[in-house]
Amino acid sequence: MGRTFENRKQAMAKRGARNSKAFTRAGRQIAIAVKSGGPDPEANPSLRRAIQNARSVNMPKDKIKYAIEKASGAGDTEAFQGILYEGYGPHGIAVLVETTTDNPTRTVANVRHAFDRGGGNMGNSGSVSFMFDHYGVFRISPEGVDRESLELELIDSGLEELLDTKSDEGTPLLSIRTARESFGHMQTALEERKIEIISSGFEWVPQTTTPLDEAGEEEIVKLLDKLEALDDVEEVFCNLA
Repeated sequence: MGRTFENRKQAMAKRGARNSKAFTRAGRQIAIAVKSGGPDPEANPSLRRAIQNARSVNMPKDKIKYAIEKASGAGDTEAFQGILYEGYGPHGIAVLVETTTDNPTRTVANVRHAFDRGGGNMGNSGSVSFMFDHYGVFRISPEGVDRESLELELIDSGLEELLDTKSDEGTPLLSIRTARESFGHMQTALEERKIEIISSGFEWVPQTTTPLDEAGEEEIVKLLDKLEALDDVEEVFCNLA
């Protein structure tokens, strides 16, 4: 009983920490979107996307509203910028780290430290990204969707692939992958068809992947965990098979 209760407490604490970081990330996305295109989601596609992503991590409505209002009136959010860091993990696994930061000096030091602690090393800009393709991705519910018809309808809007995926909680999803330059066209196409977008964004997809044994995979996972735990890190991608 004692051990079970303790495990539940630890699981709840981890979930709470994940939620807190997810809310922070969502708030930054909202702030950047408001600063670049204004506080009206109807007139600002980037803000609509940021709000969708905030809802996908169960960010409360009042926190979303507060983030929009704060970004509308505060000047400090202009300092936030997206920076991509590149490097290698153990066994030569390529790693990309997307960040949003108001202090690049702090962020690069933290990312480099995580690479060092995880048995990897940071590289220069362009040293890893050439091994990946950069796609726009929209996630929708498969419920009530005629997959074949949807594929045909979205080809003219830049559809590259339609994939079966799952949320972090294991809920089935459809991922719509499009070229980065077609992102806006795809968002418009989905909205015109009244298809609810659960979340959207950009992903780095490796052109080839590298398999490792179980011990090697554990080393990579430890490095990814260290990177993902950093406050300024948004997403981490690698070419592990």
